[in-house]
Amino acid sequence: MGRVAGAYGVRGWVKAVPQAGVQESLAKAAAWWIGDECRRVGQARRHSATVVAKLEGIDTPEQARALKGREISVERAALPEAGDGHYYLADLLGLDVVNARGEKLGVVRLWLTNGPQDVMVVQGQAERLIPWVPTVVKQVDLESGRIEVDWEADW
Repeated sequence: MGRVAGAYGVRGWVKAVPQAGVQESLAKAAAWWIGDECRRVGQARRHSATVVAKLEGIDTPEQARALKGREISVERAALPEAGDGHYYLADLLGLDVVNARGEKLGVVRLWLTNGPQDVMVVQGQAERLIPWVPTVVKQVDLESGRIEVDWEADW
């Protein structure tokens, strides 16, 4: 969902850099998971491209800075429904990836984010890195657990 960027102000507020499109959800969440610790959110607000929050148990700038670089997540119930043609990456993990010929290329095991687009790590007979772009990803069917791609088995 995002990463801790450091401290904000003198009272131990935490500054977070959320992934695109989730600022509001992060600001409204009742709790943030930072690593394996759940922290209740006392107050939070959007601040430019970031979210600043007062977290339970974080009272000094030093405590906030100690969280810098750690990943933030929230419970699934705190997220809005994904719109048509949009998906949470976690929902795509474990789906079968097939090409237009119906050949199974493997299963989505991991996601890489490299800036311009996300990349699926597909594990089959060989590991494949398949970009998540409209020219490659042709169809996603969550109910059948399948992603169809324009990708040949020997690529």
